[in-house]
Formats: sequence, C-alpha cells, structure tokens
Amino acid sequence: MSGSLKQRIQDDIKTAMRSKDKALLGTLRLISSAIKQREVDERIEVNDIQLIEILDKMVKQRRDSIGHYQAAGRDDLVAQESFELDVLQNYLPQPLSEAELNALIDTALAETAASSPSDLGKVMAHLKPLVQGRADMRALSSDIKKRLSA
Repeated sequence: MSGSLKQRIQDDIKTAMRSKDKALLGTLRLISSAIKQREVDERIEVNDIQLIEILDKMVKQRRDSIGHYQAAGRDDLVAQESFELDVLQNYLPQPLSEAELNALIDTALAETAASSPSDLGKVMAHLKPLVQGRADMRALSSDIKKRLSA
C-alpha cells in the first residue's frame, strides 16, 4: 500500500504534462514539492498516511486563503485557490458522512471517558488518526466542544 497514492500523483503529473494542462500540472507539482520537502526535512519515505496529512494541511491552507481572498474581493485568486482545492480533494479519502462522524465521536467520548471541555485534547488525539483527511478538524473540534460543554 505504501507509495500507491504517491505513485498515482506521479502518474497524474505525467498525464498532465502530455495533455499540456498547465493549471493541473502546476497544482500537482505543488503536491509533489510538498511531499519532497517532507521527505528531505525528515529523511523519510512518505507513506499514504503521511501523504494524507500533507494533503489535509494543503486543503486547510486553500480554505483559509479562499476566505481571505473573498474578503479582499480578489475573485481571480479565489478561482485559483478553488481549483487547487478541487485537485487536492481528489487525492483525499471519501469524506465521512455526518452519521459516521457522530458515531466516531460517540465512541471516542466513551473510550476516553471525556466529561468536560478540558478533555477535548484527549478526544481529538483519539479521533485524529481515524478522520484525518476525511473531516474538517476545526468543525470536529467545535462539535466535540459543544458536546462536552452540554
């Protein structure tokens, strides 16, 4: 399994080069660059789990940027970031449904014996490996905080 997602990205880079799709190629090269950066910095070979973490971080950056660019009225940059966001999301696992997410939260709350907002970190640490790349962590944290406060 290791490297399969990375290999898919490399294959898509070659396809984008052949079809002369500059926008797609640029985004795929950003992904490839982020992978190489992590491999060099940590002296590792990135596996699919680590690659999903990288992609998840890139998605979060794009969402933040879109918000800032919309506030500034920069529709050209909103379009660019939205395109990159769509490409990035193609490589992430299928998002969890609200029912699946709620079931995971219920299980995590029970398994960690969380009872107050101060237990948020414990619950998030338990859930992160299960939902990485499949749920918005900020929204998840907010939802858990509400449950623990109730």
